[in-house]
Amino acid sequence: MLIKNLIFTTIAILLLFCISPTWAEDVPETRLSLKNLPGVAVFVEELQTNIQKYGKKAGLERALIQAEVEQSLKKQGITVLSYNDWLNTKGRPFLYVNINTHETERYWYAYDIKVEVKQIAILEANPQVKTMVATWGISLTGIANIGNLHNIKKDAMVLVQRFVDAYKTVNRGK
Repeated sequence: MLIKNLIFTTIAILLLFCISPTWAEDVPETRLSLKNLPGVAVFVEELQTNIQKYGKKAGLERALIQAEVEQSLKKQGITVLSYNDWLNTKGRPFLYVNINTHETERYWYAYDIKVEVKQIAILEANPQVKTMVATWGISLTGIANIGNLHNIKKDAMVLVQRFVDAYKTVNRGK
């Protein structure tokens, strides 16, 4: 049994390090995918029901986060595309914000925040196939208790600022 567990663990570790995931990150190569984007639409996922009741008191609501993200982008000179503009923009780029939470024990929440730019990409091996993919992204994981849930939104806005910085790096003069 011990040998079987050791073999399984070894295979799992090898797979973890040998298979390269396709998730986007904030590196110079992925920043190039932001170059010449005329702007982005913004999509913030609904928060899980496990945090909605207490999150509301801390300003942790989908609509408030959406408004704050849009306001931040506009204030820093990045065009926020309306739905109709987005439909008519090549690549249909949008900034995707997802805050995933899990109540680990009473009034304590583990959270993972993901901010990504998603846009349509054409597959090199099959140019007829177009698919929506994350071309740039960043994430942050943390834990908060009921008294500091507002820090989750602050952390999300830190990641949004990282997007702004990345966008401006490759779009100087815009």
